[in-house]
Amino acid sequence: MAILARVLCLLIGYGLGSISTSYLYGKAKGIDVREHGSGNAGTTNTLRVMGRKAGAIVLAGDMLKTFLAILLTWLIFHWFFPDMDYLLRIYTGAGVILGHDYPFYMKFKGGKGIACSGAMILSFYWGIIPASVVIFFGIFFMTHYVSLASIFLYLGFMAQLLIFGQGGLLGMSQPALIEMYIVAALLTALALFQHRENIKRLIKGEERQTILKKTKKDGELGELAKETEEKVEETVEELAAVYGEEEKTEKVTVIEPQKKDNKTDNEDNIVEEVIEEIEEEIQEAVEEIKEEAEEFVEEVKEKITDNDDSDEDSSDSDVEDLSDNSEEDN
Repeated sequence: MAILARVLCLLIGYGLGSISTSYLYGKAKGIDVREHGSGNAGTTNTLRVMGRKAGAIVLAGDMLKTFLAILLTWLIFHWFFPDMDYLLRIYTGAGVILGHDYPFYMKFKGGKGIACSGAMILSFYWGIIPASVVIFFGIFFMTHYVSLASIFLYLGFMAQLLIFGQGGLLGMSQPALIEMYIVAALLTALALFQHRENIKRLIKGEERQTILKKTKKDGELGELAKETEEKVEETVEELAAVYGEEEKTEKVTVIEPQKKDNKTDNEDNIVEEVIEEIEEEIQEAVEEIKEEAEEFVEEVKEKITDNDDSDEDSSDSDVEDLSDNSEEDN
């Protein structure tokens, strides 16, 4: 029965954990976050690609599914195995993290499980929470590296488990404690594996920082809209350059015969008029292209902003508070 309880905790956790909030929210907005940014279906990538509000919603969703899974398994097994309470919690948390990282319907390509891990820690022994919060946010606000803060969050959690477990504060037998340590160590190893590329970039000094401060330039649009705007601007410049080359060609083809053939004054006047007409037409064409490109960029901004406004029920200050909590993720 005890073995069955462990298996059920893993399965329940995996089932709820495989509900990818970032993937579903992105699809609702017509975006697959796995095709943008880092390609990771997690809170941090959603924050960078779709904006702060989207990141906050995904963070809340990932943490909520973890809370629900642990609460459900606690309601089922607490009365039968009161001495295995914390052990079954960590099994459930492990299931949620595996489901989040490797959802079967997404070809096992999910997130890194840090938001789920944070929720698991908050659902664990209360004495572990204060130090875990200080470790994560302390490192994050000092370095602005989510990956580094996430790694130290796990290392701190593992150390605290050993301290509280061996101190007898968890009320578990030594065999159950050892089993819990093993599961926690495996989760720590998984977190390090999931952040292996981040670790390489940290060593090289190439890891990207996450800055929560909102700027006037990017607002709430995220990187996707900014990338679109940049591409449009590049296209406009390329078209303008092409028209510029055509203008030069027209001048050469018209002026050179004039020089070689020594046309009369009347012919010179006609040529000059033709050149002026060509220049005016080219200028008008370039202006039209620029106007169309600017309208396209504005449509992209309005579309994304309208989608965000339709879901938003709270004030901007509430969104910023949620965003600060969002960095408990990956």
